[in-house]
Amino acid sequence: MKILIIGGNGTIGKTITKRLSEKHEVIVAGRNSGDVTVDIAASESISAMFQKVGKIDAIVNVAGDAKWDKFDKLSEEDFYIGIRSKMMGQVNLVRLGRKYLNSGGSITLTTGILADEPVDMTTSAAMVNGAIQSFVKAVALELENGIRINVVSADLVEDAYEKYKDYFPGNTPVAMRKVVDGYVKSVEGRINGEIIRIRA
Repeated sequence: MKILIIGGNGTIGKTITKRLSEKHEVIVAGRNSGDVTVDIAASESISAMFQKVGKIDAIVNVAGDAKWDKFDKLSEEDFYIGIRSKMMGQVNLVRLGRKYLNSGGSITLTTGILADEPVDMTTSAAMVNGAIQSFVKAVALELENGIRINVVSADLVEDAYEKYKDYFPGNTPVAMRKVVDGYVKSVEGRINGEIIRIRA
């Protein structure tokens, strides 16, 4: 398969890239690095990326930003950071990318545990994660040409534990191997419209 991984140089992305590269041709897209650059918050950038990449068999996204702060401090514009990037960025990857997928292709998006178990200062991030999970379940009913879509929702990953542990008191970190398995299940399996929850 020819697989496009957006965010393929990030903490989780680089491990997914390494794993999928063992069996498939992988193209890495990133904001500042990769085989092709993209800003998923801008639909024109997404379109340009797909035009450069051409026909593919799978799209995997592990990119997307959202503002973390106390609800009292979040401005309307702060909410739009997550709406434009983590939410509409992923929606636009599906909306625009499906035209470049070969028949029977797949799309894998990314949310996280915040959609189900939000913590302090994650109102915006939890909101867009929940929106994407609902979007995946709904759009799976309408995609044509045998195209499948799923979303991976992982708990705090071991590799990011030191950086984020204070935000997630009591959460048992998940092994990176287990998280990557979720993406492999989505890309190489046959499931569709699923929220693949990865928990310890």
